Amino acid sequence: MNRIPTRRAALPLRLLWALASLLLLASACGSDDTTSSPAAAPATDAAASTEAPAATQAPTTTTEAAAPADEPEEAAADAEETGDTEPAPAEPEHRYQRIVSISPTGTEILFAIGAGDRVVAVDEFSYYPPEAPVTDLSGWQPNVEAIASYDPDLVVMGSDGDIEANLESLGIAVLPIDAPATFDEVYVQIALFGDATEQADEAAALISDMRSEIAALIDAAPDASGLTYYHELTDGLYSVTSSTFIGQVYLLFGLHNIADPADSDGSSYGYPQLSDEYIVDADPDLIFLADTLCCGQNAETIAARPGWDLLSAVQNGRVVELNDDIVSRWGPRLVEFIAAISDAVVSIGAAS
Repeated sequence: MNRIPTRRAALPLRLLWALASLLLLASACGSDDTTSSPAAAPATDAAASTEAPAATQAPTTTTEAAAPADEPEEAAADAEETGDTEPAPAEPEHRYQRIVSISPTGTEILFAIGAGDRVVAVDEFSYYPPEAPVTDLSGWQPNVEAIASYDPDLVVMGSDGDIEANLESLGIAVLPIDAPATFDEVYVQIALFGDATEQADEAAALISDMRSEIAALIDAAPDASGLTYYHELTDGLYSVTSSTFIGQVYLLFGLHNIADPADSDGSSYGYPQLSDEYIVDADPDLIFLADTLCCGQNAETIAARPGWDLLSAVQNGRVVELNDDIVSRWGPRLVEFIAAISDAVVSIGAAS
């Protein structure tokens, strides 16, 4: 720090007496206050500089030319530069400050409830919203060392007992997230995220918005209880039954799933693989493609499949191309999936 040069030879006698008196007074009081002592010395130096002839003064700096009225500000600045006083560290607003998410749905929920600014890394498939910090972390095969390298205090991931135990042994909290079976489970998960990240109010608002938007979409659609549908997960003709969460979304509109008989015993856990012949025989009124991104499927590609050009859905233009990511995740964008179904049902109602 730049200090004011001393010039004792130029001090008038009365100022020397004043300085001596101040020193005696400080000694008599036994003061050890390092803040007050420096504040008194500049006052004497400033006075001396004022009375000394200009020709005898060394070139002045901004600090040397400071007026006595600025002494408190100078003392505070000196204390800050020398580290005499340090502000107390601010308490963090939230318990978890460094969150790693290796769950695309978990990532979307975190950002939707306002905790996105504390997310430091996400897995390779968590590319929504666009501002999510995508890394090469694997969601399929989580690696403890790779996750820990981001120094997280909270990790969001699908249930995995061994990985969770290893992370917790390092002092890292884990918030597990698994596929829900019902809509209520979706809302419970969002509420848990709100509690864990101390964004409970924001989570409650998100749940309320989702409930009201979904209710409005269902109300806007006509009765579709007489219509059948086929939901395609992959171009290998894997589908879902009404026992799955995706199947329950369609049940909101009363739609009948042509895949249900293919897994009546539950041996495929709700995800049977169908055949071209099976689908052509069932002749669904609506076809929903959830493999547009992964497999490049659309209305034109399926029309070229053997016998599919005869399907009612293909001939009537009732093939709905969905976003794979939105359909496979049960976070805030679940509303968009339901909106696509509602629009399709409404269009049929309008045509009839």
